[in-house]
Amino acid sequence: MQKARFTLDPAFTVGEVNPRLFGSFVEHLGRCVYTGIFEPDHPTADEAGLRQDVLDLVKELGVTAIRYPGGNFVSGYKWEDSVGPVEDRPRRLDLAWRSTETNRFGLSEYIAFLKKIGPQAEPMMALNLGTRGVAEALELQEYANHPAGTALSDLRAAHGDKDPFGIKIWCLGNEMDGPWQTGHKTAEEYGRVAAETARAMRQIDPGVELVACGSSSQSMPTFAAWEATVLEETYDLVDYISLHAYYQPEEGDLDSFLASAVDMESFIENVVATADHIGAKLKSKKKINLSFDEWNVWYMSKWHEIENSGARDWAEAPRLLEDNYSVMDAVVFGSLLIALLRHADRVTVACLAQLVNVIAPIMTEPGGPAWRQTTFFPFAQAARYGRGQVLDVRVDSPTYETRKYGETDLLHATAVRAEDGTVTVFAVNRSRTDALPLEVALDALGLTRVVEHSALADADPDARNTLDDPERVAPHTVDGTTLRDGTLSAALEPLSWNVIRLA
Repeated sequence: MQKARFTLDPAFTVGEVNPRLFGSFVEHLGRCVYTGIFEPDHPTADEAGLRQDVLDLVKELGVTAIRYPGGNFVSGYKWEDSVGPVEDRPRRLDLAWRSTETNRFGLSEYIAFLKKIGPQAEPMMALNLGTRGVAEALELQEYANHPAGTALSDLRAAHGDKDPFGIKIWCLGNEMDGPWQTGHKTAEEYGRVAAETARAMRQIDPGVELVACGSSSQSMPTFAAWEATVLEETYDLVDYISLHAYYQPEEGDLDSFLASAVDMESFIENVVATADHIGAKLKSKKKINLSFDEWNVWYMSKWHEIENSGARDWAEAPRLLEDNYSVMDAVVFGSLLIALLRHADRVTVACLAQLVNVIAPIMTEPGGPAWRQTTFFPFAQAARYGRGQVLDVRVDSPTYETRKYGETDLLHATAVRAEDGTVTVFAVNRSRTDALPLEVALDALGLTRVVEHSALADADPDARNTLDDPERVAPHTVDGTTLRDGTLSAALEPLSWNVIRLA
């Protein structure tokens, strides 16, 4: 049986992991907010209506920056609707998801939610550049961030929030390249309004961090040309360009699905190349970083069936996009995390879409329990152990053939070295049938023992956690992994996500 191999050396690194790499996303979509994080009548609800059982799981998950309030929702969003006395807030039609938005949960509630998660939870606010523009963005910035003494900052205080919200990072719209987006624009139109908005926001706060909309996927017909045109307008005004990507099996092609990270890594590298080309063209020494602010496994074809059926009817918080994830989905999900870590030098923000109920690692039942999906575990482990310097990993691996990506490595791996010198290896075995022996040469790191080898795998790749069986799937300890004479030896189970901690 062929082995997979790689070497780790502290002299060869990718970059430092930014904590924002473990961000998430809360959109007013389906039950993400209502009966997800916010359910005043729930038995665990606190005085603010937040579900304590969900808060506990969010803390365990380890999320940092949380993007809000969309997503497609933001392109019809009037921020004024979401502030002030709840009884005075208007009900609105949400064109993005053909739902009715009550605005019972709004900007102040979002900030309060983050504070209850802890100091690591940072606001990441999206602006409506679909149906609105520069003036409304400035008004929201003043309301949220100005200390006092102006009409809008004093209005915030009158609404009960004396202290400013301190929102540092702002998304200049959402998926403006997509024809599905309310207020969709060409690259030239969007680049101009994004530049105008960025320039004006920096007049209020020169230190604001801004994300320009990149392509909604690498398969968009405008991909790369969109990024180039937008960055021509905004390069010196923004800090990040965004990427969005979702993956699912297509036509039963599971082998290609397991290699989804090949596409994600290609997407990242192509956007970096495009951004750096524009930087060179403009003779700028600045580097644009990447905000991968929507990513996940999403069975989008199921959503299109609902969308095309005409069944949606302006309901409040309908059950939408509530994918139930299998072990196989979790392995692919873990591989996507590995792809992000492998590019930590340029991907400095990433947001798992979404946090609760909607293609999410956490599920809830109204009035009932909350539980962890299979994808919860890889994210929680990466958020906990994936802090420090990413080491350069070049694998020598057996391969397999895929319909979409050709010859592909069975092993997908990265490693992160913490400040205290400990190292965590994250590895996926893409083989659906065979264990994969792994050898890692790491004598240059001065490590002496295996702290733990944990794996997420199951004899049934379709095993899932559900309302009726919420603990069916969980990581288990793997025995027999050794570290001798500077060489790590392990066996990676078929179709598995692995976390090997070394000290």
